[in-house]
Amino acid sequence: MNRVIYKIATEQEEFEQIHKLNYETFVEEIPQHEENENHQLVDKFHEENTYVIAKDGAEVVGMIAIRAERPFSLDSKLEDLESYLPLNGNPCEVRLLSVKKAYRSTRVFYQLCAKLLDYCLEKGYTMALISGTVRQLKLYKHMGFMPFGPLLGHENARFQPMYLTKESFERSTKAFERLMSKRSMPRRELSFLPGPVPIHPKVKKAFSKTAISHRSIEFKESLKNLRIQLCDMTGANYAEVVVGTGTLSNDLVAAQLQNLSGDGLILANGEFGNRLIDHAKRFQLTFQTIEKKWNEPILLAEIEFAINQNPSIKWIWTVHCETSTGYLYDLEGIQGLCKEYGLELCVDACSTAGMVPLDLKETYLASTVSGKGFGSYPGLAIVFHREKIRSSNSVPRYLDLKMYEDHQSIPYTHSSNLVNALHEALKLVDYEYIQSLSSIVRELLRAAGCDLLGDNGYSPGIITIRLPNGMSSREFGDQCKKNRILISYESEYLLQRNWFQIALMGAQDEVAVLESLKIVERIFSSKIRNGYVYETI
Repeated sequence: MNRVIYKIATEQEEFEQIHKLNYETFVEEIPQHEENENHQLVDKFHEENTYVIAKDGAEVVGMIAIRAERPFSLDSKLEDLESYLPLNGNPCEVRLLSVKKAYRSTRVFYQLCAKLLDYCLEKGYTMALISGTVRQLKLYKHMGFMPFGPLLGHENARFQPMYLTKESFERSTKAFERLMSKRSMPRRELSFLPGPVPIHPKVKKAFSKTAISHRSIEFKESLKNLRIQLCDMTGANYAEVVVGTGTLSNDLVAAQLQNLSGDGLILANGEFGNRLIDHAKRFQLTFQTIEKKWNEPILLAEIEFAINQNPSIKWIWTVHCETSTGYLYDLEGIQGLCKEYGLELCVDACSTAGMVPLDLKETYLASTVSGKGFGSYPGLAIVFHREKIRSSNSVPRYLDLKMYEDHQSIPYTHSSNLVNALHEALKLVDYEYIQSLSSIVRELLRAAGCDLLGDNGYSPGIITIRLPNGMSSREFGDQCKKNRILISYESEYLLQRNWFQIALMGAQDEVAVLESLKIVERIFSSKIRNGYVYETI
């Protein structure tokens, strides 16, 4: 808005834009005049009007029309207009006040009025009369406009007669300046996305350190310490850190599963379990599945039944948290079954590492990422492994976990910035805090009438809310975004089911979370009051 200037309209091109803005406001937005094919509205007093305009570059973004010729439009609407006005007044009429939507709640309105006042004083007018739309009465009053007389106009376009004097404008200036100052200070955007997640200042600072060569002794030592730190957190024997995403970490796991004999068993009751099946198909693994409807539990008894029915099963691959719902698998129970039946277990822990304590000591392979629960930047794929990796010349170089193990996770170009950031982020992991915060958020959402999937046995990092029948998750999410609250709703699988999610990953401040939650609840409640009801299932 720094480019906006305020002036008296003098050019033909400015007048043409004024006519278009007049149409947009008083035909399309406020139905005061009839539509026309030209999409222009030339005011009936155009030849008598002086226009104060706001221009952003070449674009007219706001305007006020002033005229002093009697009779005013209010003369025909209010009998004995003079009786409503202060004594000894020399009035002018202000009409066609309009500001484009993108420039509302900014200083444009105030500066137009300031320019208007300068013009009035220059011409000797002591007050400006206006018919203010009832939609903006609060703002007019903040500006110093004083209401008088009854409401005018028809039902869809009601107006309040008002006047502005130099004294009332000056009295309101300080209050208005405070109001605009408060509005101009952007409220910090709060993210409830599962990625990218909010980043702690300490992590940002670590990331911003000058990059160093991935071949340097300093970097090798830094990455070695990070891998040790990861193993200490999870109980894993080994950890490889690769430049990539969670998809890459699961491809690395799938490439290793090619070396195992026998069939596999893959568990799926949501989007990310289904993706594991897709990974396995692409690597032409032989496997069976237990596939359930989304969010339907897969019981240990069902897994054990499948193992007994199919002696060829030698490994199990599952997500720990089904990110699409928040469903948390009984990892300890599955680990017990694998130990009892001599099976290898592979786990996708992309959404649980850093969110809940993990014990991967007996897990054959596990995948995760630097973002999400660890609270760092995306860009590092992590694979934990229990044993030394077998050699295989059939695996593509970038997917060969043996290459990473043999070269201390640095066979190829690496990122010291991402390693520094993750190293710092791991120091900030607090399982008790996130579990407590998640319980509070769940309780507040339920109290507001939200329909949550699961209970406190679900992941503390992913809270999934099913919206009532007819309430659009896209519209709901868009409205939250306009209020600077980012919820997860734009993934295709969420849009299809009319769900949204609140992910409590990364640097989440409890006070800010609860304040933002009030806004989410208010948006939800306003829609409920409009008659949305839950579908019976």
